[in-house]
Amino acid sequence: MHFELTEEQKEIKKAIREFCEKEFTPQIALELDQKEEFPTELYRKAGKLGFTGMKFPQEYSGQGYGVLEDCIVVEEMCRVDPGLGTAISSGTFMVADILLKHGTEEQKQKYIPPLAKGEAVSSGAVTEPEHGSDITRMDTTAAKSGNELVINGSKEFITNSPIADYFMILCQTDPNAAPSHRGQSLLIVEKGASGLEVTKLHGKMGIKPCITGSVSLSEVKVPENNLVGELNKGFYYVLEFFDKSRIAVAAQAVGMAQGAFEKALQYSKNRKQFGSPIIQFQGVSFKIADMAIKIEAARMLTYKAAWLYDQGKVNPVSTSMAKAYASRVAVEVTDDAIQIFGGYGYLADYHVERFHRCAKITEIYEGTSEIQKLTISNYLAKQP
Repeated sequence: MHFELTEEQKEIKKAIREFCEKEFTPQIALELDQKEEFPTELYRKAGKLGFTGMKFPQEYSGQGYGVLEDCIVVEEMCRVDPGLGTAISSGTFMVADILLKHGTEEQKQKYIPPLAKGEAVSSGAVTEPEHGSDITRMDTTAAKSGNELVINGSKEFITNSPIADYFMILCQTDPNAAPSHRGQSLLIVEKGASGLEVTKLHGKMGIKPCITGSVSLSEVKVPENNLVGELNKGFYYVLEFFDKSRIAVAAQAVGMAQGAFEKALQYSKNRKQFGSPIIQFQGVSFKIADMAIKIEAARMLTYKAAWLYDQGKVNPVSTSMAKAYASRVAVEVTDDAIQIFGGYGYLADYHVERFHRCAKITEIYEGTSEIQKLTISNYLAKQP
C-alpha cells in the first residue's frame, strides 16, 4: 500500500491550489453567493487550464487522468470556496461521463470536447417532483414518432439546467416494462429545443453559484440518434454514473471540511480570550483534533473509492461509504468551525457560515445518505 500521492498528482494539487487561491477571491465568492450566479468566467479559465476535463481522454480534449486526480482537483476547489468549487466541478455533470461509456463516436466528438474545455455546460435530468430518490419510476415519457422521439414530462432540482447547453434526460420509453425501470432510456436534448422550458430555483440554503432549476418538457422532439446507448438501458447507465459521481461528491465534502477546518485552526491560534489563544483551551483543542481525525478518515475513504474505480474495480459499497461518511463529516466539521469562531462565525464576512450552508447538500444530492446506507446494508445482508 502507498499512502502518498505521486509526484505528478502533487503537481496537479499544487497547480489547482494556486489557481483557486488566486481566482476564488472572497469578494467574488460572496458576490456570486448572494446573486445566486454561476461563475462563468472562472469556469472558462479552469477549462482552459484543463481542470474541468481531468478525467476525460485526450482524444476528446481532456487531460487523460483518472477519478483520483479529478478528486484532487474537486477537493482543492471546494477547500478554497465550496460554492464556486461545486459550481465549476459540476459543469460537465453527467453528459460526458455517460457518453464516454455508452455514446456513439459521433456523440462523443460533438458533446465531450466543449465540456472538457469549459466551453459548454451540461445537465443531467433524472429527479422528478413526485419520485425524488426513487429513480425506478419515471413520469417523464418518450414515445417514438417516425424517426423522432417525443418527450413529455418534468424534472426537479436539476443542476445547471438554467444555463445548460446540453441535457441528458431519463425517460420512460417502455410504459409496459415490469419492473418499470427496465423500460427507461436516456436522451440528449439541446438548449433551445421547442417545448423545453427551464425555471431557475431561488433561495437555496447553499452552493448558490451552482445553479438549479425545474425542467418542463412538452412535446419535445429529438432525432433517434439522440438516444444514448441502447433503448431501455438508461436506468442502468445512471446507476453506473452514480458509482462515479458519488466519489466526486465525497471529494467536494472533504474539500469543504478541510477549508472550514483551516479557517477555524488559524482563528483559534490568533483569537485570545482570558489572556491566551483559544486553541490552548481543551474545549477548543479537542474539537480541533476531532475535526482533523474526521477529515483524514473521510479523505482516505474517498481516495480509496477513487483508486478502486481507476483500477477497474468499481465498488458501489465503497463509493456509498465514502459519500455517506464524507458528507456527514463535512456537516459536522463546518458546524464545529462556526462554533470555534463564536459570534463572528455567524457572519458572512468570516466565510465559515457559507461552508456550513454548502456542506449540507452533500448529504442530499447524488443519492441521500439514507440511500447510501441502504446500498451498504443490502450488500452486507447478502454476505455469508
